[in-house]
Amino acid sequence: MNEAIETLKERGFFAQCTDVEGLSKRMDEGPITFYVGCDPTGPSLHIGHMVPFFALRHLREYGHHGVALIGGGTARIGDPSGKTEMRKMISYEQIDQNVEKIKAQLDRFIGFDGKTAFAVNNKDWLADLNYIDFLRDIGSCFSVNKMLTFEAYKQRLERGLSFIEFNYQLLQAFDFLNLHKRYGLSLQIGGDDQWGNITAGVDLIRRKMGGTTELNKEHEVYGLTFPLIMRADGKKMGKSEKGAIFLDPTLTSVFDFFQYWRNVPDADVRKFFLLFTFLPVQEIDSICNGNINEAKERLAYEVTAIIHGKEEADKALSGAKAAFSGEGDKSHMPTVELAKADFDAGMPVCDLYFAAKLCGTKSDARRLVQQGGASVNGTVVTDVKAVFKTSDADSDGEFVVRAGKKKFARIVLK
Repeated sequence: MNEAIETLKERGFFAQCTDVEGLSKRMDEGPITFYVGCDPTGPSLHIGHMVPFFALRHLREYGHHGVALIGGGTARIGDPSGKTEMRKMISYEQIDQNVEKIKAQLDRFIGFDGKTAFAVNNKDWLADLNYIDFLRDIGSCFSVNKMLTFEAYKQRLERGLSFIEFNYQLLQAFDFLNLHKRYGLSLQIGGDDQWGNITAGVDLIRRKMGGTTELNKEHEVYGLTFPLIMRADGKKMGKSEKGAIFLDPTLTSVFDFFQYWRNVPDADVRKFFLLFTFLPVQEIDSICNGNINEAKERLAYEVTAIIHGKEEADKALSGAKAAFSGEGDKSHMPTVELAKADFDAGMPVCDLYFAAKLCGTKSDARRLVQQGGASVNGTVVTDVKAVFKTSDADSDGEFVVRAGKKKFARIVLK
């Protein structure tokens, strides 16, 4: 088996392949060009989107060439795969803005050099398609009966599948065909929920280019999918109580990003090291065989450094140490500025937790205090009528407010 494929399997990037033996042989013959796509339906990718792009970097390390397709065209429709309801339509202008933001995120992660890795936008060939010509040329290659056997469509038929979404598979297959013609792409990779779309592209290229004969081996193409990642506690990968874990620090702060990884279930630590870092497997095993909390801290640091850079990872680690062990630098903790005058007059504890954004409502704050989950400057607060004054601040004139074991904030008086 080809070494690159063995690495993907070893690290958990393997669910299904249209022809693993054929792909392995093709990769042994020399570098291939492959692609992974994402639709810019929002202004930022979240960490769950990144699994195929980590795989892209592994394949690139073995000399293969990766293309990131950003679906400025397909985002106008929306992929029904893995969705229980139709995506909300957004304006073309918003999609274009999202394309630029996501391209910048991927460039920081991948490093587009225009040769071994680059980005394309399927808006370039989809936006001005002639629908009648498309139906004659591409639609005639698809069987509705076969399309309805794919899980993505079967699930949606129970709730309602719009005709516009039904076209999505044709467009994604058309992407693969276009990229194969333009750049000689021979592989598409993606999450396992994309299996139907990927195999549709493989079949379309074979029909159009004759890739199943010995005389046309240059047109033989493949599809490879990765398992959909779930946490051991049953939660969807990349989701937290606050929502998705975005790469954009204005949507998910670097500290919250760090803490997400620091708090993953014990059973997921090795799996996430393999998927979301580039540390050698032997080193990962050594880390995971040690103290589990130290392993989680290392995982959080490594992933944060990859996504946000070493400097930001250092700050997040320092802030976490300041919050949980009294070490590190408090200035790197999540910080909220509140008016000193409010503390001069006396700040009720429930108002404090609400203002610090540690509780969604003051009623939530009351319940937190009553249940013993609130502490201020290291002292548990159980009196819902407690009031904090400026004189109660620590030696730095600040407050460290904690909600439970994992949520906290540094309060700076201004």
